[in-house]
Amino acid sequence: MLCAPYQFYLGHPDDEKDINMEIINHNRVYQPIIEEKLTPIQSFLSGSNIFITGGTGFLGKMLINKLLTSCPSIDTIYLLIRNKKGKDVHTRVEDIFHDSVFDAMKRKVPKYRHKIQCIAGDCMLPGLGITSMDKQILVKNVNIVFHMAATVRFDEKLKVAMQINVQACKDVMQICSEMLHLKSVVHVSTAYTQCPQRRVDERFYAPPIDSGKMLIMTECASDKLLESITPILLDKWPNTYTFTKAIAEDVINQHGKGMPIGMFRPGIVISTYKFPVSGWIDNFYGPTGAIAGAGTGVIRTLRCNPSANANMVPVDLCVNGIIATAWDVSNRYNTKISFDHETPVYNFCTSTDNQLTWGDFTIKTTKYGLMYPTLKSIWYLCYANNPNKLMHLLSIFFLHYVPAIIIDAFALMIGKKPRLLNTYKKIHRFMNVIEYFSMRQWDYQMDNMIGLWHNLTKKDKDIYFFDMSQLDWDLFLQHYFRGIRQYLLNDPLDTIPEALIRWNRLYWLHQGVKVLVLGLFVRLVWWLTSFFL
Repeated sequence: MLCAPYQFYLGHPDDEKDINMEIINHNRVYQPIIEEKLTPIQSFLSGSNIFITGGTGFLGKMLINKLLTSCPSIDTIYLLIRNKKGKDVHTRVEDIFHDSVFDAMKRKVPKYRHKIQCIAGDCMLPGLGITSMDKQILVKNVNIVFHMAATVRFDEKLKVAMQINVQACKDVMQICSEMLHLKSVVHVSTAYTQCPQRRVDERFYAPPIDSGKMLIMTECASDKLLESITPILLDKWPNTYTFTKAIAEDVINQHGKGMPIGMFRPGIVISTYKFPVSGWIDNFYGPTGAIAGAGTGVIRTLRCNPSANANMVPVDLCVNGIIATAWDVSNRYNTKISFDHETPVYNFCTSTDNQLTWGDFTIKTTKYGLMYPTLKSIWYLCYANNPNKLMHLLSIFFLHYVPAIIIDAFALMIGKKPRLLNTYKKIHRFMNVIEYFSMRQWDYQMDNMIGLWHNLTKKDKDIYFFDMSQLDWDLFLQHYFRGIRQYLLNDPLDTIPEALIRWNRLYWLHQGVKVLVLGLFVRLVWWLTSFFL
C-alpha cells in the first residue's frame, strides 16, 4: 500500500501553497515525494480485480478483510452472493461488514464499499446462476480468482454436496478459462480429501469416482436412490463433505490444465491468531463446538487419540497462505516452473516441528476454560479424552443421558418444556462426526508451503505471516477460548469476575454431587455384598 507522502520544503514559507508540485527553480527547491515501496505480493495485488466465491463464509470474510487492509490499492473485489432468508445480495453484503472484526479495516480503508461489487449467483444453480451480463464483467475484468464456496456440512445429502462442491467448481473453471486477463486462480480444498491415506503428499490423487461420471449419476438418479446408495459410494470416505471435495480435486486436475491455477489444502480452520484481533471466530464447527460445549459444562467426554496430531490452523494464517499461494501460482505460471507437468498443490497444516496433540489441546483448553469461565455455563468444566470406545459410551450414559433425564423430568414436573435430552442427541451426532478425525493421525508433505515461505521477502513475511512452525500454541489457545466466550457465547470479558463467583458455586455443587454418587455406589456395593453373602 502507498503511505501518505512525506514532503520537505526548503524555500520561502509563502510558496508552500504549491508544496505538492515536484519542481526545482530559483525560488523553491523540493525533495522528491517519498513513497513506501510495495512488496512483491502487494505489487501483485495492486490494481487487480478479484473474484471470490464463498465470501460470506468464515474464511471468505477474513480473506476480504486481509486483502483490503494489506493492499488498499486493489481495484475491485467481485463477490458471488445468493439471496438468502428474504435478504437480497446487497443487504447480505452490508451484513458482512457489520461485524466488529472489520472495524480496523474500515478505519484504514474508509471507502472500502466502493471496491466491493456484488455478483448475484447461487452454487446450486447451473452456471452458478450468474447472468450473461455479470459473466461478461468477470470475463473482461477479473485477474485473480479465489474459489472457496462449499457446503461444509458433513451430513449433507450427496446430491446437494455434489452440486455445490463439484458442479459449481466445474462452473468456476469454465468461467476462468474464458477470462481475458487472468493472473492466478486458487481453489481451496481441505487436507482431508485424501483421508483414507495416512501420508498425504502435495499432489493429486485418483478420485473416489471420476468427476464426470459422478456428476452424471447425481443428475440422473433420484434423491431416494442416491440416499440409499450413498454409504456404498462413500466407501472409505467418512462423509459426503470429504468425498465430494476429493471429487472436486479431480475437476481441478482435469479442467485446470493450461491455467495459472493452484490448489490449497488447509487443516481444521479455527479462530484468528492475531489479525485483525485475537481469537475471533463466528461458527461452532469442528473442535470449536466441543470446546464451547465443555466450557458451558454440557460436554464431559470426547473420544479422541491423545497422542494424535490435532491438525488445526488459525484462520488468519490460512488466509495469508492463500494470498501468498495466489502470488506463487502466478510466478510459477509466468516462469513455466512445473506447469508443464501438473497444477501445484499446497498442503497447509501444523508444522512437523511444532505440533499440537489432541491430549495437549484438551489440557490447554481446560486450563483456559477454568481461567475464563462463562456466565452461560450450566455445570462445572469437567471433560476428558476417552480413546476407549466402551469408556466413552459409559461416560455418555452416566454423564450426559442420566443428568439429562433427571433435569428434563424435573422440568416436566414444574410445567416447563424438556430440552436437554434432545440437545444431547444433537451433540452426540456432532461428536460422532468429528470422532473419525480425532482418532486418526495423518502425515502431510508441505514442501511447497515451506518453499513459498522461504521465497517471501522479510516485509511480506511480516504482512502475510503463515509460518506454522513459529506459532505459539499456548498464546493462541488462550485467545481461542476467550474468543469462543466473547464472540460465540456473547459473554463479554468484563463479566469474568461475576462468572468466577458462579464458577466457585458450581465447583462445590460438582464436588457435592460426586460425594453423593460415591456414597450411593458404596451403599449399592454393600447391599449387593450382603444380599449375595
